[in-house]
Formats: sequence, structure tokens, C-alpha cells
Amino acid sequence: MTEEIHDTKASLSRVLTGAATSLEGETTSVRELLALIGEQGMLMLCIFLTIPFLVPVSIPGVSTVFGLLVILIGVGVATNRVPWLPNRLIDRRFPTRKLCPALEQGAKILQRLERFLHPRWEVLTRSAAMNRFNGAMIVFAGLLLMAPFGLIPFSNTLPALAALFLAAGMVERDGLFVFLGYLSILATIVYFGVLIAGAVAAGVGLHRVFNPALLLGL
Repeated sequence: MTEEIHDTKASLSRVLTGAATSLEGETTSVRELLALIGEQGMLMLCIFLTIPFLVPVSIPGVSTVFGLLVILIGVGVATNRVPWLPNRLIDRRFPTRKLCPALEQGAKILQRLERFLHPRWEVLTRSAAMNRFNGAMIVFAGLLLMAPFGLIPFSNTLPALAALFLAAGMVERDGLFVFLGYLSILATIVYFGVLIAGAVAAGVGLHRVFNPALLLGL
């Protein structure tokens, strides 16, 4: 990554489609993906990183790596500085055969979103204070994305949607999408709370079933 990040005139959906047709080899690194999508800016990169979690394509190890990248980007947005991205992360490789359909499906999703994005509710995007707050929310979404619930349905999708809405809303000064990002974070917290409560209840139930003292009525 260079010290300065410049936006491109091409829409991200077109860039993703082009990237999907350009990938070669059995595996692809994050660095190679960044080279293909170009220097879209931190928020555009954040949008890109959410794509694998919005489609039914399993890519092992993605949530940890991409979640950490989302966190670093959120820190960069909050501090208004280009974040440092460690080589160990951007050189991580993933199966190309699974990345390509994820990019293609992601492009279709973004094409639909691009129809609705436009400046509104600018109180949520206009000031430096709100930019810092929204950057912090992206960091929180990245942390939720890294939570160890990857095999449970929607556990990655909800925080990915939060990061996507926040980043897209900030790019287009669309406060409605930023607000949808807030709601997605809240929905993720509630969902994870239900999962944890269910796991605790199941553990208590198993303990009662298999506890010898309880079985003997002691």
C-alpha cells in the first residue's frame, strides 16, 4: 500500500467484475487482490473486504484476516491516516476458485446498492467528529466479524453488512446507509447474545443430565 490512496472513477461493482475475470493460479493473495481493484481508498477497500461474507461461498480463514484488515481500516478512518497493513496479512493466500464466485456475486450486490446510494441525512457523515465515530464503528464491526461463530449462519454476514453499510454510506455521504450500519451492529450484538445465552443454557442442561450427583438425587 502507498502512503496516499486515490479514488478511481470506475464503480466498485465494475472493478470487482474485472478482478474476478483477471484472477489466475490456484491461490490469490490479498496483495494481488489490492493490485486488481486499484487504489480505491480505505472505505472502498473496506467494502471489498465484506464481499466474501455476503454470499454463500465458504473461504476458510477469511473472517480472521479480513476482519483484522477491516479493523485497521477503521482505525485509519477514525484517525484520518492511511493504516499500516502488515505483510503477513496482505500476503495471505486464498483459493482462487472460491474467490472468483465471491467477487462476481459481490459485484451483483453492489450494483443493486449503487442505485440507492446518494447524499442524504448528512448529519451522520458531514463532520470530523462523525467520521471518527463512524471509523470506530467500523473497528467494532471488524471485531464482531472476527468473533468465533464462523460456522453459525449469519454470524459473519451481520457484521459484514454493518461494515459495508458504514463504508458505503461514508463514501457517498449517505447517512441512511450509515444508520443501517448502526442497526446492523445492534442486530449482531443481539444475535451473538442469543447464541451465547443458548450455549450457556445448553451447557447447564448437559451438566444436569450427566452430573452423577444429580442423577442419584443427591
